[in-house]
Amino acid sequence: MKIVVAHNRYREAQPSGENTMVDSEIAQLTAAGVEVLPFIRSSDEIPSMPRTAKALLPISPIWAPRAQEDLSRLLTAHRPDVLHLHNPYPLLSPWVVRTAHRHGVPVVQTVHNYRQVCSSGIYFRDGVICQDCKGRALGVPAIVHRCYRGSAAQSALMATTLAVHRGTWRSVDRFIALTSAIADHLRDYGIPADRIVVKPNAVPDPGTPAPLGDGFLYLARLTPEKGLDLLLQAWRRHPVGSLGTLRVAGDGELRPLVEAAAAERADVVYLGQLDRAGVRAAIEASAVVIVAALWHDVLPTVIIEALASGRPVLGTALGGIPYLVGADAPHEPAGTGPATTASAVAGHLPPPAGPPAVPAGLVTGEAGWVVPPDPAALAAALPLARAGAAARAAAARTRYERTFHPDVVLKRHLDIYADLAATRRR
Repeated sequence: MKIVVAHNRYREAQPSGENTMVDSEIAQLTAAGVEVLPFIRSSDEIPSMPRTAKALLPISPIWAPRAQEDLSRLLTAHRPDVLHLHNPYPLLSPWVVRTAHRHGVPVVQTVHNYRQVCSSGIYFRDGVICQDCKGRALGVPAIVHRCYRGSAAQSALMATTLAVHRGTWRSVDRFIALTSAIADHLRDYGIPADRIVVKPNAVPDPGTPAPLGDGFLYLARLTPEKGLDLLLQAWRRHPVGSLGTLRVAGDGELRPLVEAAAAERADVVYLGQLDRAGVRAAIEASAVVIVAALWHDVLPTVIIEALASGRPVLGTALGGIPYLVGADAPHEPAGTGPATTASAVAGHLPPPAGPPAVPAGLVTGEAGWVVPPDPAALAAALPLARAGAAARAAAARTRYERTFHPDVVLKRHLDIYADLAATRRR
């Protein structure tokens, strides 16, 4: 089987989970015997482009003529079975879908964000969730609010691109939705359910989980939508040391917030930006991983890494987070397996302390808990999660093995390709 993997890499100066996952998928497919033909461009190429190429950049999200010529040559020479598209912006353009179809090649796209509708791709503006462009023929609010790179001109270009390519996206043969929330987004956009497959990403198996540590780990870009301020507000509602240690890892514009918290409280430790070994060590030192997103985060990879290490997750009930922790569907009643309700988890607390208050809106899943993105709800969930971590550790690892292990995900991936290739032959 021959597969073209098309992706516009994000700038290396901005760590990108999407870049990492594309690289990982290419390696897994190659190891499985698939002939992968990378069709990769990088935004890092833009500064060194000749003037003639730079002159075409304003229209490249809509058309990108050079990319279409290069792709046509590749498709003619290799006659692949499928083109797998990830990010097309700005150097590939969604037009690659039309180019592939012109050559009789079916297209599958992994949807990593909400950029069929939202110019910024994250449904988040000025500190709150924003869906003002949803349902509009042209995303005028994105232009007014300069949602794309803080520029009215670039926002107008992106909004126009989304309008022009509405039909292009609806012609894609198969969409890979990383979570059930993305599948809902695509159906709402008008994609038929039979063209959507839920297939999450995978992370390598770290092996048998180490014994639980203590306290909590928050690992993310330190930007407003990731919810660092929400977490610190919730944490400050508890006496110093009562929940163990809060470890914060990552970097970004909100770094001064965590540095101030670490100076103020002995139970807050700032770890800075970590490499892969550092991430694993931080997960193993903790009992629970926190994902406090304020936006509809598509697929926070740190959750899968936590589950792989047997650490349950406490997250906000937004985006793909409920799906990842198994809180988007009913689970077995308490007493038939790992505790699945707030009261059952609270029952693991030492009797003298009494059960912690159960936050309104808390949902307990197979591998963790989700709460509304509210400081009071998150604060009330923190002691509950700490008390219930040991009871959920094995279930967290089981969810990883059943849903996010590379062997499981790769099989699903290959089945999608095989189905598309068979459909094409028919």
